[in-house]
Amino acid sequence: MTYLIKIYPEITIKSRSVRQQMTRCLSSNIRNTLRPLDGKVRVRRRWDAIQVKLSGNLSDERVKEIEGALSRITGIDQVLLADEVTASDMTTIADRVVPIWAPLIEGRTFRIKAKRRGRHDFTSMDLERYVGGRLLQSAEDARVDLKHPEVSVPVEITDDRLLLIRAKWDGMGGFPMGIPGQVLTLMSGGFDSPVAAWRMMRRGIKSHYIFFNLGGPAHEAGVRDVTGQLWQQYSASHRVNFMSVPFDAVMGEILRTIPDGLMGVVLKRMMVRAASRIAERHAIPALVTGDAIAQVASQTLNNLGLMDAASSLPILRPLLTDDKQTIVDQARQIGTAHHAESMPEYCGVISRRPDVKAQASKIEQAEQAFDFRVLDAAIEDASITRSDELATERGQLSDAALMIIDSESALDEVENACVIDIRAPHEREDAPLTLQQAPLLPIPFYELQERAASLSNDRHYLLFCDQGVMSRMQALHLHDQGLTHFGVYRGH
Repeated sequence: MTYLIKIYPEITIKSRSVRQQMTRCLSSNIRNTLRPLDGKVRVRRRWDAIQVKLSGNLSDERVKEIEGALSRITGIDQVLLADEVTASDMTTIADRVVPIWAPLIEGRTFRIKAKRRGRHDFTSMDLERYVGGRLLQSAEDARVDLKHPEVSVPVEITDDRLLLIRAKWDGMGGFPMGIPGQVLTLMSGGFDSPVAAWRMMRRGIKSHYIFFNLGGPAHEAGVRDVTGQLWQQYSASHRVNFMSVPFDAVMGEILRTIPDGLMGVVLKRMMVRAASRIAERHAIPALVTGDAIAQVASQTLNNLGLMDAASSLPILRPLLTDDKQTIVDQARQIGTAHHAESMPEYCGVISRRPDVKAQASKIEQAEQAFDFRVLDAAIEDASITRSDELATERGQLSDAALMIIDSESALDEVENACVIDIRAPHEREDAPLTLQQAPLLPIPFYELQERAASLSNDRHYLLFCDQGVMSRMQALHLHDQGLTHFGVYRGH
């Protein structure tokens, strides 16, 4: 089975040397992507296209998988499924083309688009007229439209070899992966950052990923899933790194030292500080975020400028002017939306009165109270996983072994129950939790991991937060450490 890969038009207008470089890179990317699916695949470059030949005896399922992979390789404009057959005259050419295309143009407008290479006793226009006439005779209610046809029928002949095109579909477009350079994308569990990474990849930019972990293995597992899928589908030709930075201690330090209205901006500044330092270690020249103007309080132009000032590298924002619905729609298109829908956004720093126009002097003054040794320790504790190993190194998302209590009356059924309110102090003050059935212990989430091991093993500790997301993730994190007497309370 043979495929003809049409390269993206922006590549064809480059200078000869640049075009050759990009075509070589695209050929290599196709080969690297398809070899795990077909070890004997052959990829051959031509000036205006790339020919891909599959080995025989592949299953229909494997062929479909290969065709899907081709449609997601950057730099490809169209994929044509084709057979090479012998045909030196117009009659033989029409005999081959008409049975395939006549059913596809019935009741529709069409035109013939012929390409010839070599010496023939007919012109391309002669060929188009002849094949078009034969198709009109064979296809019911078909009509010719040379300007705006519903179907364009390709006919390509090189010497006496006819490329018999059976089907065609659009590719991903853009430039070949790896040509323009590499970036480090800040990933979260939401809609935005995967779409931002995808847009950079479409332009051929290789994306590594950095994740700031605020919720333990359960939080990380969801982000690993979406990152692994994004890499596997759209950039499997290149190995990249997934970097995870434990950020709960940084978040705790922010909650202890930073004024309420500035916490969100300072958290983002700490993230880009850490990301830029790690990127520089790996010779990555730029960061990418999923920021969009005014989507949240920290994403005003003023506050985005304050984040830029904290980074030693440029920060690229491909979603900057997009509406949220546009981003969500594109997340559905690229297949990452269900991750965001199934894993709520985890945020441990939510200002009650966020400053949408924070002053640089106030930010600098507030950060003087921050212990930057906490940030240094988080950077040193960062872990790195290669993209092709993401599926084998995962946190545990299952709640099967987790005790979850949904009402205060059910606390009576739990032996030695104690509810731990893990909310930040200001959240507890705004909405106090009162219980009659069990003692209540206030431990903010940013101190919980450190203090949990010293709590009595004779009690069942049930974690409480407003939405139940943070408590679940913290409980799963403790279970991962062997502290299985922690669960979740959702009774209010």
